[in-house]
Amino acid sequence: MSDVLSGAEFKQQMREGKPKMGLFVNSHSPTVAEQLAHSGYDWLLIDSQHGPMGFETLSTMIGAVGSGGAKSMVRVAGYHDRGGIQQSLDVGADGVLVPYINTAAEAREAVNACKYPMEGTRSVYFPQRCTNKAGLLGYVGNANKNVIVALQVETAACIENIEEIAAVPGVDILFLGQNDLCMSMGLYEKYVFPNMYTSPELGAATDKLIANAQKNNVTLGIFLFGTGRVGEFLEKGFRFISVGNDLHHLLTQAGAYVKDMEGIGEAKGVAWSRRDSALI
Repeated sequence: MSDVLSGAEFKQQMREGKPKMGLFVNSHSPTVAEQLAHSGYDWLLIDSQHGPMGFETLSTMIGAVGSGGAKSMVRVAGYHDRGGIQQSLDVGADGVLVPYINTAAEAREAVNACKYPMEGTRSVYFPQRCTNKAGLLGYVGNANKNVIVALQVETAACIENIEEIAAVPGVDILFLGQNDLCMSMGLYEKYVFPNMYTSPELGAATDKLIANAQKNNVTLGIFLFGTGRVGEFLEKGFRFISVGNDLHHLLTQAGAYVKDMEGIGEAKGVAWSRRDSALI
């Protein structure tokens, strides 16, 4: 696909203000990943932190995402997960999301694992999927500018240290995880759900993140369930936005059909109601 953006072009467009919308993939299904890659999203993120996929399945899923032209990301286990970062990039992922960053030192370790020398310590190998299109020299020579390095902002310690974290060279995206950040800040104990998401404490933490990301020309990202707050975060300068994951999409669509069928049954005098479930 000649119109597929390079990683550097993708990142530059976000820095210039163009949003990139995407979705997490938590099922270990190459078929689901391939179909979603053709759905119009700019990027898909294979969530190996919370999804049940090993390296072989991950490799197949990355290939499936690539078939549709979407950018492929992988959420690894953490900054310490050099094996996961290496495997993700070697099998062709365009970038990684590194969760649970607390300090600038951890941020530097994450960047270090993503970059080839002299900017980092990623190991060079050939042949593999990442080098198939451009060859060893074509890929490796441009990888440091093309690989997308995203760090997850999801702890009180990360917010405390965000000025230093945002200034680490090589960080492309600071990705806000509101759920874990609220947990880390004790907001689930202080507020009745879902009021923690609009609390002044989370608002202040978000403002601090925004200010430091913008100061360092780092793209802001966020995970949202659904589209209800997308406009709000676009106005705040967020340009890398997820609207849920594949399983959430499946359940919300199933829930919509179930609701429709309950209404149809009632209208036709043939009552039908869904089984009890906490999911829909």
